[in-house]
Amino acid sequence: MHKKTRPPAKTRFGSVIERLFGICNSQFIHNLRGNTQIMRHVRQVTMSVNPKYKAIWTLPDLYDHLTHYLHEVYDSLDHPALGQSPRDAFVAGIAHAGQRPGRCIRNDREFLITTLPTTPMGTAQITPGRGVKIHYVYYWSDLFHDPETERKQVPVRYDAFDAGTAFVFVKGQWVQCISEHYPLLHGHTERELMLATQELRKRQSQHAQQRGLSAKTIGDFLQSVEAQQILLTQRLRDQQARETRCESDQVVAQHSPSDSQVHFRPSCAAVPSQSAVLEAAEEYETYGVF
Repeated sequence: MHKKTRPPAKTRFGSVIERLFGICNSQFIHNLRGNTQIMRHVRQVTMSVNPKYKAIWTLPDLYDHLTHYLHEVYDSLDHPALGQSPRDAFVAGIAHAGQRPGRCIRNDREFLITTLPTTPMGTAQITPGRGVKIHYVYYWSDLFHDPETERKQVPVRYDAFDAGTAFVFVKGQWVQCISEHYPLLHGHTERELMLATQELRKRQSQHAQQRGLSAKTIGDFLQSVEAQQILLTQRLRDQQARETRCESDQVVAQHSPSDSQVHFRPSCAAVPSQSAVLEAAEEYETYGVF
């Protein structure tokens, strides 16, 4: 796949993908229960027909049916611009020009880490004895013991579906780091941390407290009963998104060449062993973090 950026105010450059979205909406999305087409005339919407009260589709179910529509229905219908179905056009193109395995990008660990989100600056400084700080949270790796890495700005990536882990590019490789409060933050998403931080800041402003937020404060809040009420809806959405991402990885693995590397999704990967977590905890204890 190739990413192309459409020039500003040049809508004709996006006509192909916009047309695909339009077909998908008119033939599939707009025929589902709970679609929001009626909201274009919001003054005519009553409670009995409001799509907010008729939503029944979960993200995994919608993903499964949308995948079936794209690969089995749309792909097999005749396309007026092609004179044949998209599937037949693809098969004919492969037969004419051949496959190009050299241009394929492996869906491996390196690729998935580089596509993870990063901080606004894209880098973070390695603080001696603490590690790198991403969104109020410190992350540590044994490679940070090397004096050459101290106080250096290094590229960082974080997993939006697991606040307990992050990835740092140091010594020419991506290294997985764990949080100083891994037991509290593991399994919580970036969105949950944002909601928890907003709620804590709101409470501090109401009580005129000026102390800063820390990872320990956010982690304790995420474990509280009040957080369960505030974050329950977001947690359900994140769980469905995580299941969908893992399912999409399985589909990619089934259609990948047999000699490809093992697929790796940070939020779906195996969590660090208990011994590794305890060793990291001892490191933080040594430097007086706990």
